[in-house]
Amino acid sequence: FIPPLVCLFSHHHYFISLFFSCCGAGTAADTEKTTELLSSNLSIFSLNSGRNPRVVMAVNILQDMLYRYHGQIGANLLLGGVDCTGNHLYTVGPYGDVDKVPYLAMGMKYNSFSLCLPICFFLRFISSLPQLEEAKELVRSSIHAGIMSDLGSGNNIDVCVITKQGVDYIRPYQESEYKDDRKMNYKYRPGTTKVLTEKVVPLKLEVVQETVQKMETA
Repeated sequence: FIPPLVCLFSHHHYFISLFFSCCGAGTAADTEKTTELLSSNLSIFSLNSGRNPRVVMAVNILQDMLYRYHGQIGANLLLGGVDCTGNHLYTVGPYGDVDKVPYLAMGMKYNSFSLCLPICFFLRFISSLPQLEEAKELVRSSIHAGIMSDLGSGNNIDVCVITKQGVDYIRPYQESEYKDDRKMNYKYRPGTTKVLTEKVVPLKLEVVQETVQKMETA
């Protein structure tokens, strides 16, 4: 949310550039590869032009790619950043739908985490948060409510603060106070599982055809 711009999420958090960051919900592999592709495209643009990219440029790249696959890429992304035009926060859906919002809380559909977090976040949010620490506390309490209500949402809270000076990752910002110790040693000695048969088949491969494609940087 703005100001100051704070992006948040529990464990799917991806580096984009020096002044951008992205959170993801959905299929972990899809969100990871999508953000990696975005980061590489923005890096190529910066090297070719000598300028820092704008947030709207990153949003357009995500929108074009996700729309092209019509939802087959399970990536729900929240992109935040600071550029020469100010602070920006966008959400990009798997079908290429885009919304620009002053604040947002998102997660996977139909689980207790995605229900508790927005409720706590929206009820306590105010249009102007004068202190950064107040914003961090709002983020912490909202994510903590979601984690405590869902068994599959991890046990740590990460916060990412984006300003004109850059991206500040705080990992972990808080770890869950509810932890349990293992009652037994679950390490097994070598040979516990007996190997009945073993067969090694060598593969002889040769390159039949090789093509080189040039990446579009425009």
